[in-house]
Amino acid sequence: MKTDKSTLVEEQEQVFGSAEATKSAGQKPKPKALWLLWAATVALGVLWYLGLSYFADTLTHESTDDAFIDGHIVSIAPKVSGQVSAVHVTDNQLVKKGDLLVEIDPRDYEMRVEQKRASAQTSDANYKTVVSAFELMQAKVTTAEASERQARAQAEASQAVATRAAADFKRSQQLVKEGAVSQQEFDSAQAAAREAGAKWNADEQNALEEASKVEEAKAQLSAAKTVVEMARAQIKQAQTDVSAAELDLSYAKIFAPCDGQVTRKMAEAGAYAQSGQTLLAIVPKEVWVTANFKETQLTHLREGQPVNIEIEAFPGRPFRGHVDSIQAGSGSRFSLLPPENAVGNFVKVVQRVPVKIVFDDPIDGAQVVGPGMSVFPSVRVKDYAVPQWVLAFVAAVLAAGAARVLKQVLARVGNRPKQ
Repeated sequence: MKTDKSTLVEEQEQVFGSAEATKSAGQKPKPKALWLLWAATVALGVLWYLGLSYFADTLTHESTDDAFIDGHIVSIAPKVSGQVSAVHVTDNQLVKKGDLLVEIDPRDYEMRVEQKRASAQTSDANYKTVVSAFELMQAKVTTAEASERQARAQAEASQAVATRAAADFKRSQQLVKEGAVSQQEFDSAQAAAREAGAKWNADEQNALEEASKVEEAKAQLSAAKTVVEMARAQIKQAQTDVSAAELDLSYAKIFAPCDGQVTRKMAEAGAYAQSGQTLLAIVPKEVWVTANFKETQLTHLREGQPVNIEIEAFPGRPFRGHVDSIQAGSGSRFSLLPPENAVGNFVKVVQRVPVKIVFDDPIDGAQVVGPGMSVFPSVRVKDYAVPQWVLAFVAAVLAAGAARVLKQVLARVGNRPKQ
């Protein structure tokens, strides 16, 4: 009996509880619950909108956080060694092309220039002396040639006289046999022929001697010409040495090769700088983005596609750019130690390919943007785009449905009977 009585009491409580729940369901929700419902609906709408926007972007854009600002870094190093006498720039200073950066003590190089100039003057004086000797030898050759011609003419004249004297002697021999001439005239003709022949021989020998003198003078002239050529070469060498010394002296002053900002300044006055030692670096204003995309992201990536660039140093400010070029190969393939997949166990890793992205507009000079800074590029790889109003409408519908479900859940929780 006791059990039947407790069961009857429980059934009565369930009936009365159901009646009270039905009565409460017909009542309006409390204001506090209404405000919570509206806040939850708005929050869900915003979350749905952001989620749908991100999903739509993934369909039309490719992005990566493995991207950095890149640019030319011009290392400044002296071409000559010496002690640094002056440094005209400071860290992070903006410089223009042609500005004086560093000076190296020029005294050693000035002394070398003076030595080379003195050597050049000596070579020039030696050249003038050699040229004078050459001109003298030319005059000697000319004189010897004139003497040879004169001796040859004399020999030819003596030959003619000797020929005539020989002819007269031959006729005298015939005439003396016939008794037409006296013995004295015969002897005179014979003596004249011998004298003419002897003079001819002497003049011929003299002509040959003068010819040998001409050959000797020409040989001396050729030797003098060689000396002149050597002296001329010495002058050119001396002039080259002077130019090289003056060039080294000009290297004592180091000027900026381009516009940019001074970085990594290690030059200090009084320090000794070796040739080729980096003293500082200049970073030009021209920068770009090197984005390392996964190889699976390159399917629709093309040159010229627009890019939205976010620099982490300037959050909230977008920059416009476009894809300039895509490297022909992965970054690891061009590393110092490229991977060798033909040995050992192979583990497939998605490779990354560097993509160069350039800015469409120049960056404001007041903003410091340099190589190594992190960026987040987003490349638009598809032409179509989901309208924002469609995303907002879908988000609103989803938020409204979620709010209705939440309202029903709150109603059930509020109407639960108290134990």
